[in-house]
Amino acid sequence: MQKIIDRLIFCFSGSFVNQNNEFIAHRRANEYFSLENCKDELDVKCKVLEWFSRGAYKTEPYSTERKNAEFHEFMLQGINEFLDTEFTEEDMEVIYTYLGNAIKHEKTIRFIESGYDMAVLKGGE
Repeated sequence: MQKIIDRLIFCFSGSFVNQNNEFIAHRRANEYFSLENCKDELDVKCKVLEWFSRGAYKTEPYSTERKNAEFHEFMLQGINEFLDTEFTEEDMEVIYTYLGNAIKHEKTIRFIESGYDMAVLKGGE
C-alpha cells in the first residue's frame, strides 16, 4: 500500500496523509478521502474517482473563475496521472454524476475493470 500512497502524493502536488490516515489532495478545497478501509490499488482507484470527480468538475473553493478553473485542472491532472487516463472535464461531469460520493460503488468497480469504458457508466445497473 505504501507504493500506492507514494504515487498518490506524487500525482497531487502538495498532498499528504494526515494523522487520521486521510489522503489530503488539496487542503484549501478540503479534497480528501480516508485510507482506512483501502486494502489495495482498486480500493484507492475507486476512492479517487468517487471522491475527487466533484473537485475536477464543479467544486469552487475560490472567489474567481480563473482560480477555480486552475483548481479543476489540478484535480483532473492528478486523477489522470494516478489512473493513467486522459479524462476531460466533460468526462468528470459524467463520472461525478454516476459515481460521485460513492453512490454506486459496484458500478465504480465495473468502470475501472472495464478499462474506464464510459459506456459502463450510462449502462444499466
